[in-house]
Amino acid sequence: MDRIKYLNKNEAAGEVKEIFNDIEKNLGMVPNLFKTYAHFPPLLKANWNKVKEVMMQGDLSNKVKQTIAVLVSKDNGCKYCIAAHTAALKSIGVSDEEIKIIEDDISRSDFSEKEKALIGFVRKANLEPLKISDAEFHSLRQSGASDSEIIEALGVMELFTGFNKFLDSLQIGIDF
Repeated sequence: MDRIKYLNKNEAAGEVKEIFNDIEKNLGMVPNLFKTYAHFPPLLKANWNKVKEVMMQGDLSNKVKQTIAVLVSKDNGCKYCIAAHTAALKSIGVSDEEIKIIEDDISRSDFSEKEKALIGFVRKANLEPLKISDAEFHSLRQSGASDSEIIEALGVMELFTGFNKFLDSLQIGIDF
């Protein structure tokens, strides 16, 4: 059961309505996550802008970013983000079989070695950031990951770690 009522598009006014229109234009809908953030417009605006910058810009592919979103959310137990970003993977043509491979054993996926290294790195950063050894970081570098790609991948992890905690704390209903 949702703990906070969502602000629906027909209830939105001013800047919130503009942000909702932008979200709908980009995502095809306004997810419950953003309908909840709308109760505090500065946070709605900041998080939507962060989604646009982190998820819709940069050098990493959408598939890599959506995979990070799914796996970090899986590691954190956030059913909402798992559902949303599994749907996003499917929308870009990733099959159920490939998603299962990604979730069960990323080493068997069709990602490049650099992409696999980045995905593995951010998963460890999510769960045990202080246990990343210099050797593991060196291995990430050896895969060809640039400073920019490392920061971008960590930015995706950071975004979804925050979303996971927010969504689970408020028990926001899955709308994907």
